[in-house]
Amino acid sequence: MNAVANNPALALADEWQRGFPLQPEPFATVAAPAELSSHEAIELMQSLSDQGVLARIGATVRPNTVGASTLAAMAVPADRLNDVAAMVNAYPAVNHNYEREHALNLWFVVTAANRAGVTSTLDDIARQSGIDVLDLPLERSYHIDLGFRLAGARQKAKTPVRQVGAGAVDSTDRQLLQALEGGLDLVERPYAELAGRIGLSESEVLARLQSLIQRGVVSRFGCILRHRRIGYTANAMAVWDVPDAEVDRIADRLAERDEVTLCYRRTRRPPVWRYNLFAMVHGRKRDAVRGQIAKAARTTGLDQYLSTVLFSKQCFKQSAARLRPALKGAA
Repeated sequence: MNAVANNPALALADEWQRGFPLQPEPFATVAAPAELSSHEAIELMQSLSDQGVLARIGATVRPNTVGASTLAAMAVPADRLNDVAAMVNAYPAVNHNYEREHALNLWFVVTAANRAGVTSTLDDIARQSGIDVLDLPLERSYHIDLGFRLAGARQKAKTPVRQVGAGAVDSTDRQLLQALEGGLDLVERPYAELAGRIGLSESEVLARLQSLIQRGVVSRFGCILRHRRIGYTANAMAVWDVPDAEVDRIADRLAERDEVTLCYRRTRRPPVWRYNLFAMVHGRKRDAVRGQIAKAARTTGLDQYLSTVLFSKQCFKQSAARLRPALKGAA
């Protein structure tokens, strides 16, 4: 059954996973096509937030444009997994943390103000746990956007991926993005509320957000959903060992496929980890997801390379990346 069937709140959020209106009263625009009042639209969004389905309405920041980040992995003994996962979760720099079906079974994302902060967090986790931490920094993104449609064709945005440098933002941009980490307030004039918290005018906030989107720092601005809460539990990370000379050409083709929600190249760490091309496919049934990955591999030529598929088992943490410095254990 379609996830949005008979669920007007989810249908509304689905329509606005990207391109959320940058105007003083955005919920009036959101509400109009559904013949709702702005107050009714806000109430529907609030209901999804209360259910834990809507994580926030806000920005997806392209990796390594405002701070530094990496994907990390650990091989944790089964009898220690929950304890180690809880320890990892305690770091504010960790914003995603999943168990996956592999010898490397704990996978998490670390985001910090700079690379030194990332390294310090990884070193501290390794020291506390007594387990080696594999550091797999991003080398190139081809498609990073979890805003796939729940109803209708799962078409991705056609805007080309920009490789934006770390110097693309100034201190006010950073302050704005930090204030947006928890998302927009669900009120009639959310940008005015945001502006008031950081000493800008409403018009300045709107102009800066538009500029961040145009510059490619913000890759998506809209409703950020927790897909596992609505049945997308058969989510898989497929990885391939592709020759360096071929990876960009093949990855560009892979990223165009509708079923691919994330696609990026990361650093290899032989002999422990030899894979450099990663893709995520989100779905409801394991067999369907395996079939989609196999078809994608055949049509792109990836089926000739060593690969494996890591299904997610548990989600230990999923939150927005924290762009401000924070101490371990801070709220």
